[in-house]
Amino acid sequence: MLQSQFSPNTHFMEQNLRRAALIFGAASLLLSSCTKDALAPDSPALQPIASTGANATVANGVMMQGFYWDVPTSTSGQSWWQLLGSQATDLSSAGITAVWLPPAYKGGSGYDVGYGVYDRYDLGEFNQKGTVATRYGTLAQLQGCISALHGKGIQVYEDMVMNHLTSADAQEQFNVGGTNYNVYTSFTYPGRGNTYSSFKWHYYNFNATQQAPNNGWYQWNAYDFQPYANNDAYDNLLGSEIRYADVNQRTETKNWGNWITAKLGLDGYRLDATKHIQTSFVNEWLDAVKTNGRFAVSEAWFRNLGDLQNYAAATGGRTSLFDVPLHYTFQDMSNGNGAWDMRGLQFAGFTEANGALSVSFVENHDTDQTGGALYSPVSNLKMLAYAYILTREKGYPCVFYKDYYTYGLGTQIKKLTQIRQANAYGTGFEYTNNNDADVYAYSRNGDASHLGLMQLLNDGGGAASKGITSPFKNATLTDATGNTSGTVTTDGNGYGVFRVNARSYAIWVPQGATPPPAGTTAVNFNVTYSNTVAGQDVYVLGNTAQLGAWNAANAIKLSGSAFPKWSGTINLTSGTAVQYKYIRKDGAGNVLYEGGANRSFTPTGTNLTRTETWQ
Repeated sequence: MLQSQFSPNTHFMEQNLRRAALIFGAASLLLSSCTKDALAPDSPALQPIASTGANATVANGVMMQGFYWDVPTSTSGQSWWQLLGSQATDLSSAGITAVWLPPAYKGGSGYDVGYGVYDRYDLGEFNQKGTVATRYGTLAQLQGCISALHGKGIQVYEDMVMNHLTSADAQEQFNVGGTNYNVYTSFTYPGRGNTYSSFKWHYYNFNATQQAPNNGWYQWNAYDFQPYANNDAYDNLLGSEIRYADVNQRTETKNWGNWITAKLGLDGYRLDATKHIQTSFVNEWLDAVKTNGRFAVSEAWFRNLGDLQNYAAATGGRTSLFDVPLHYTFQDMSNGNGAWDMRGLQFAGFTEANGALSVSFVENHDTDQTGGALYSPVSNLKMLAYAYILTREKGYPCVFYKDYYTYGLGTQIKKLTQIRQANAYGTGFEYTNNNDADVYAYSRNGDASHLGLMQLLNDGGGAASKGITSPFKNATLTDATGNTSGTVTTDGNGYGVFRVNARSYAIWVPQGATPPPAGTTAVNFNVTYSNTVAGQDVYVLGNTAQLGAWNAANAIKLSGSAFPKWSGTINLTSGTAVQYKYIRKDGAGNVLYEGGANRSFTPTGTNLTRTETWQ
């Protein structure tokens, strides 16, 4: 039955209206009569772009969100795509291994930031909504940006907005119970026609539509989302809500996902607002599109860790998730501004609970947007938060563009990413007996090629010293950040007195730490295998000396700290093909070999990740 009213006192609807007003107002100027002059294509050759490789994640990789809420439509005469492409060299030198791009398709105007989606097949190529270019530039400029990033070994993730469409071409009238209704739900794309897709959208392809940012909804089909967290997840978010209970919309959206992947050579995806989308379809889309080792992370904005864990279970590990609870932990630290108990960082967030699926972040376009529904800035002690996520054993950290370039934190973040590449390896350890209200300590043990680190974060108003038994015995350590002068010397048990300045961070590393040998690729092996009991471990064994030369006694043991995932990093000779299997061994020397043909690949680049399953 069609509904034309809603209760403004309902909590989830209030959230919806605030976010809708933000997107319609601050983001897009969807109702504005202003238009943007079309930018001429840079090149007539608009061909599909090759991705950088089969697997989108790398060992100790760092993602960057390559935009913020209202990026300028032009910077020194450059579009955003041109500016971002020009920064590829700097990003590569800063240790950025992947960039998350904003929604690249046409919105309701040339000012739309992309979340008010009009035509998902128009990447700045057709004259629609008063412009050829999107807010970020033309298709040719987008492809040039991606080519520049790929040329520096940086992978590219596109922001996939699949919940809704906005700014229809025309109204449609339909009758329910003898009453005629007029709604803006006709999307026929007169500027694009049938290029790339002949699919047109009409009211029956949607569940409901929003008449204006604050004027309520017309609903004619049942909402088809899953109401997680006592209806904190809800269907009617914005615009015309796509009906995924129907096979036609499911098929079209999967076709679009595969089209844009090939067109842009994507290495992965960021899925927008997935808690508002039918979860079974999210899973179906990921199974159909996220193939060949591509990466995916979803925005399921659950502040409660249990709710996020429930969503991870519902999506069956198909997608990583942003660690929203950890962001709010950082905001609590920021708001405390020295009064917060730093022991709250111990085992914090989804990153600690499910590190294999976590993307950790400090800030993003929503949390930074003043007046937005999710505005929750980390205004104070932000570099302590970055030091936390960039040195941790678990999680895939994401750096915010505006923090790096606009807020002047780039030099410090770059130093942390360099420390991450050189030292952030091996098992992590929480010092629950040493931490206090002002100082949090954490270490990484290192591995065969990296000497590890000892981190201290201090939100207090005075410098602090901590006597800690570290993993580093009879060692001399220096603060790799340069924030703390002098050295720390440890005894035969690893005990030393580690210092950290007021409202600062220190990362003490053993002197003599070296990067992997030249000509090698640090390969991070990740295999999911649950068929073990106490005393059994999983190893990797292969045809080269680095992998044990098929001698089970020399197999490389993997860590089961994130069971059922087993992980380890091994330096392999770049450009030399290897064959390998996973094996299970126990203390008595009993060995079970993985069945089937040998696994094989050729290591390339500095870092590479193999993510696999042993059935």
